[in-house]
Amino acid sequence: MTETTLLAAYGLLVLLTILLQVLGATRQLSMGYLLSSRDEGRTVTGMTARLERALNNSVTAMALFAPAILILVMLDRTNATSLLAAQVFLISRVIYLVVYALGIPAIRTLSWLAGFAATAILYFLAL
Repeated sequence: MTETTLLAAYGLLVLLTILLQVLGATRQLSMGYLLSSRDEGRTVTGMTARLERALNNSVTAMALFAPAILILVMLDRTNATSLLAAQVFLISRVIYLVVYALGIPAIRTLSWLAGFAATAILYFLAL
């Protein structure tokens, strides 16, 4: 497994998050509303709202993770440490998504911190 494979796997996780959030929103808001211009603001609740927040955070994490991986690959600086950091990132983001959707705040924060730290390590390796 390579860092770029892990990046692709994370992209698939973000796509899955989008799908789960849209399915939940469809149940709560109706397909008619989702197909409309949405001039009337409505909000989702519960797990669907948590998935929406997790999705927003996941896109931000992708915006930080992807450049770090691509820089390391472009500079040919990938090594065992960068692979481990990328693995920690992906595992922590999977945990983050599951525990956020289930509403488990303490583990959510710890998994977010692990993913953030792994991303920071990738940038330090790129220097």
